[in-house]
Amino acid sequence: MPLDNSSPIWNIPNILTLLRIAAIPVLAVLLLSPSREAGFWAAALFAVASITDWLDGYLARRMGIVTVFGKFLDPIADKLIVMAALIMILPFSRVPAWMVLVILGREIIITGLRGIASTEGIVISASDLGKFKTIFQLVAIIALLLHYDYHWFFSINHPWLYVNMHNVGMFYLWIATIITIWSGVDYLVKYMRVITK
Repeated sequence: MPLDNSSPIWNIPNILTLLRIAAIPVLAVLLLSPSREAGFWAAALFAVASITDWLDGYLARRMGIVTVFGKFLDPIADKLIVMAALIMILPFSRVPAWMVLVILGREIIITGLRGIASTEGIVISASDLGKFKTIFQLVAIIALLLHYDYHWFFSINHPWLYVNMHNVGMFYLWIATIITIWSGVDYLVKYMRVITK
């Protein structure tokens, strides 16, 4: 859909994006505590923010108000809240530091390359790998924020039926990390092919 530069900045999709950015300090404050309650509310806030990520894009396309401001701010908001969540749980040893470095390093490098390419009028198409990476990242982070054991809703008479959310989070984070590296290499290869032409 073409960009609508005549649309005001203060539209519903952009407001949702700004609210996602505004949620970052609240998320950071919640994650100052390693408690179960703080993790639960942080996970809930992160989940809501993730939903708004899909919703603002959907509304922008549906309402025909895809703006330059929105196209610029939306991916930044996504990266900031992911960075905030991962960095804030590092002191609690809920996630390996090297994984955080790989995930954040990839985002910084690809964002920089996209910026360079756009200044030259070059558009490098994104692959579906990026979408899968995002999905696995979001699921992993929500589970890592929850961290503790949670009983299934039907296990009231069977207290041994529970799931360890930290293990669930690490399982998905491993998948997200592998796809992060894969998608990063894929983008670099596409970038090199385009600039060498």
